[in-house]
Amino acid sequence: MPPDFSVEASHDGRVAGVDEAGRGPLAGPVLAAAVIFLTPPPAGLAALLDDSKRLNAAQRDIAYAALLTADICFAVAAASSVEIGRLNILVATHLAMRRAVLRLRVIPGLALIDGNRAPMLPCETRCIIGGDALCLSIAAASILAKVTRDRAMRRLDARWPAYGFARHVGYATAMHRHALIQHGPCPHHRRGFAPVEEAHGARAA
Repeated sequence: MPPDFSVEASHDGRVAGVDEAGRGPLAGPVLAAAVIFLTPPPAGLAALLDDSKRLNAAQRDIAYAALLTADICFAVAAASSVEIGRLNILVATHLAMRRAVLRLRVIPGLALIDGNRAPMLPCETRCIIGGDALCLSIAAASILAKVTRDRAMRRLDARWPAYGFARHVGYATAMHRHALIQHGPCPHHRRGFAPVEEAHGARAA
């Protein structure tokens, strides 16, 4: 079943869907987006939205472009690779989520969080496991976060071409692991992640 608007519609007030992209990669920031539909999404837009992982890159780009012209309030925010290394990935993810919600021009009455743990926010929160496949506002947030992050990683590829960021956007592919071993970590790799630490130790030895 595709996501729908039933949870958002059942709440009397503004509802933001909040999701992240990039918890698993070895490099780059973690991104979060918060989305409020100011009016119920029309059927044409709703049909484009789903968990970003269930869409291919072309479908995500189409949905992203549609969201930019939709009747929504949204914000995207990041926690850097340095913050991830200092705080750990869960805390950094919650920091990115909090930043995204605080950047909204309208503070929601309720934030729907994809997952089972919520960040500290200035509104009521509700965790929904697999929410990006259930709630349209979370699905929209997942797409905005994913597309924004992938584009950021492609920009990093131009500065650090040895790692192939444009191809794997920081995930631990065989190509990426080989580049780590060959070249060592760059400043955008996440300290504390085992393959990065191993490559750093090998270069220091």
